[in-house]
Amino acid sequence: MSETMGIALLSFAGTLLGTLGGILAANRLTNYRIERLEKQVEKHNQVIDRVYKLEQADAVEEEELKVINHRIRDLEKYHK
Repeated sequence: MSETMGIALLSFAGTLLGTLGGILAANRLTNYRIERLEKQVEKHNQVIDRVYKLEQADAVEEEELKVINHRIRDLEKYHK
């Protein structure tokens, strides 16, 4: 094997290893970022769920207040 062919093979092997190393590093970084985004989305979804439950509770309380006010007006009418 000629010296030029050996250098070419070594260069190819170095390029191949460097490329694979870069791909693996980029893949790990991408996976890390995806995991972080998934955590943020989960937090966001929990906030949305809590807000939805609070809005439901608020709607129930508003309806109860309407009923209570209506009863108070009825009682005021009967006691006049």
